[in-house]
Amino acid sequence: MKLAFSSNAYLKHPFDETAARIAAVGYEGLELLADVPHAWPAGLLEGPKRAIREAMAKNGLAFSNINAFMMNAVADHRQPYWHPSFLEPDEAYRRVRIDHTRRALSLCAELGAPHITTEPAGPIPTGMSRAQAVDLFVEILKPLAEHAANLGVLLLIEPEPELLLERTDQYVEIHERVDSPALGLNFDVGHAFCMSEDLPRAIAALAPLTRHYHLEDIAATRVHHHMIPGDGVIDFAEVVSAIKATGYDGWLTVELYPFQDDPDVAAKRAYDVLKPLVG
Repeated sequence: MKLAFSSNAYLKHPFDETAARIAAVGYEGLELLADVPHAWPAGLLEGPKRAIREAMAKNGLAFSNINAFMMNAVADHRQPYWHPSFLEPDEAYRRVRIDHTRRALSLCAELGAPHITTEPAGPIPTGMSRAQAVDLFVEILKPLAEHAANLGVLLLIEPEPELLLERTDQYVEIHERVDSPALGLNFDVGHAFCMSEDLPRAIAALAPLTRHYHLEDIAATRVHHHMIPGDGVIDFAEVVSAIKATGYDGWLTVELYPFQDDPDVAAKRAYDVLKPLVG
């Protein structure tokens, strides 16, 4: 297994500087934020794409993932991360999320990254039942998964508290109904802990569908707030051991976007906790 760090902690830094800083800590991989200021797909010209490739090569980094979950560029007044969602009542606004996801998949293929991660369909709108929300999400995902398959990349769904899929096991129904080899699970350890999941058991159960992991710590309150590993109560020795036991040999990406004021310190402290466990 290999450690990567998400560029979404470096929103105050240009991408070339971000890559250099992440590599300087010791990470082998980088999760690219498909959003402002690093790689908003809708406005990313060939020059900036080339600069991203050059910065990655210069710093000896590989792409662990492309994060298409956040959409800060839209500047939605409700909050910047999951709106517009796949479940927006306004079909035209919903289309903004769908089109962004298609563009992120295309960018993923262009840059040679393995996959993108996206939201688990957003919060259920007022007046929509859970069954209706699941049906809509499945129908939206089918052509997106086909697009991913045609490009040779993966589309990963990331369960998150307060959205349609909150628990990792809720992903299984979506996976079975979409029925595409290009669809997979992004297992966010902190999110699963927030939902009181038994982490070793969930990791083992979802291993056949998991293609990537996000790591962050969470407080004993289980409130969804990303913390530096070691500052919360998650047992990362137990978590990493459970992941190793599944035979997974891919990327573990640390995601610490709340630490934009001093991302270097957050990245280094996380690395110091996790590297001895990963080996």
